[in-house]
Amino acid sequence: MRRIFTRNPLSEVPFRAWAMVLCGVSLLTLGAAGQDLHLEIVPMVDGQVLRLNEPLGLAVAAQVTRLDCLLSGLALQKQDGTWLESQDWFAYLSTAEGRVSAKVSGMPEGVYQGIRFRIGVDETTNKSDPNGYEANHALNPQVNGLHWGWQGGYIFMALEGRFSKDGKENGFSYHIANAPQLMTVELPVEFHGGRPMTLAVEMDVQRVLKDIDFAKDGTSTHSRAGDALAAKLKTNIEHAFRVRSVNYDVYQKPAFATEPAPLPAGTHALTPAMTQRFPQVQLPADNPLTQEGVALGRQLFHDTRLSVNQTQSCASCHDQAHAFADARRFSPGAQQQQGRRNAMPLFNLAWQQSFFWDGRAATLREQVLMPIQDAHEMNETLPKVIAKLSADAECTQAFAKAFGSAQITSERVAKALEQFLLTLVSQESRFDRAVRKVAELTESEKRGLQLFVTEFDPKRGLRGADCFHCHGGTLFVSQSFASNGLELAEDDLGRMAVTQNAADRGKFKTPSLRNVARTAPYMHDGRFTTLEEVVEHYSSGVQRNATLDPNLAKHPEGGIQLTTQEKADLVAFLKTLTDESFTGTAATAAR
Repeated sequence: MRRIFTRNPLSEVPFRAWAMVLCGVSLLTLGAAGQDLHLEIVPMVDGQVLRLNEPLGLAVAAQVTRLDCLLSGLALQKQDGTWLESQDWFAYLSTAEGRVSAKVSGMPEGVYQGIRFRIGVDETTNKSDPNGYEANHALNPQVNGLHWGWQGGYIFMALEGRFSKDGKENGFSYHIANAPQLMTVELPVEFHGGRPMTLAVEMDVQRVLKDIDFAKDGTSTHSRAGDALAAKLKTNIEHAFRVRSVNYDVYQKPAFATEPAPLPAGTHALTPAMTQRFPQVQLPADNPLTQEGVALGRQLFHDTRLSVNQTQSCASCHDQAHAFADARRFSPGAQQQQGRRNAMPLFNLAWQQSFFWDGRAATLREQVLMPIQDAHEMNETLPKVIAKLSADAECTQAFAKAFGSAQITSERVAKALEQFLLTLVSQESRFDRAVRKVAELTESEKRGLQLFVTEFDPKRGLRGADCFHCHGGTLFVSQSFASNGLELAEDDLGRMAVTQNAADRGKFKTPSLRNVARTAPYMHDGRFTTLEEVVEHYSSGVQRNATLDPNLAKHPEGGIQLTTQEKADLVAFLKTLTDESFTGTAATAAR
């Protein structure tokens, strides 16, 4: 452990106003200026996130069944070596409950070089009456289950599990507690305050149990005076942490409509990094994301065996450099069949409620199988795809890793593709960084943003471009289907072809404007090749028809007639929505 620097009492003042939010349950924030810091503690085993009730890779066949702890005393080290310390900050973390992060509001601006926190609570708190805490407070015994009741005091960390020896099943129960075992973790890490941030810290569970011999050291400790095992565990725990990542954003915990299905045997959970600035996401409960499932989905996405003549894959028409869209106006099929619609980009699909320009697929799992069977695209049958994949030993092994058995079915193909596509999250554009105060827009871009979010209503002194009606919110899409004033093709009814409702004629799915500078050509038929043409359409080219969206129909006959400067500003802003990290690498962002 490095020496803990003496704090500067004067520097504590802004930091004392920190309050905590634990796992989405907000407590009182006392009003200090600053931003949120999320501290995530990620238990790890052999480089993978800990899974309860699975082997730890120790000399004996051991597994963890419970890992809970209390944190307190969060502090940040300034560049001059002094510390900003929180006051009355506590957090309860539980692996089984998925409580792995604590949120603190009011992090001051500045450059920091270290973080410190305690595992456990100070002696005064430990001896206090636990029944006075609010119902959702970290120290409420009903919340944490770590108070010893009649014995008094809290368990600082509960590490419990089972192990096998000589063919017999045994258990261990390590409860680290009491003043001598109050643990301090101090880690060097450079970061900037005053902006939303997630700081993830790994805890090596194998390091916690390093040199612990169940037969020699014992299988339980309750940290009484003179307990050598408790002292040994304390030292191990304090040295088991390291910084995993620093991200200038905060992330949401995905929700599920029902209880998620258990992970297939041998797989490892994968949680995409999805910003809290986006609406709460709901992932499919019957297809939990795993590292193995996503890897298989990525493999299938690039597999040409999904097409009739093994010449075309999903990636053939969905190029990552173009935000998984196609730079061609129409994508040719595997046999050079000519399509009539531009391939849509693939990102932030977890938030979409229908797919394709006409919305003919209600779910992503349904959508992924359609291009395979479409006569204008891959033109293959699902039984033939299954036969080709099943004949490949490496492919069947990949399915076994992802689903627990080597059987290949169309449902599993769809589930694997769904898993991969759900990880394609785009949220790190320069606009996003500007929102989080880690980048700055130019004056032209700021004017373009103002036009984007302002009504066109000259009678009330408002001169804007009205873009936000269909492209509002942090996803930059707020309307499912709309007629946007394009000349209607007689042979393409749009949404009407699906609903058979004449009111849907000429309506097409509204795309997100994220990465729009990379997804040319534009519109369902790719008729526009540049952003400037698109802006000109909405400025002066909208054609009236019976289903034209009211937000466009309210404009004057000649259009809103943006000036040359306004058009340039609007295009400049749209270009800030490009996520270079998303279009540049294939890495799945996960936490």
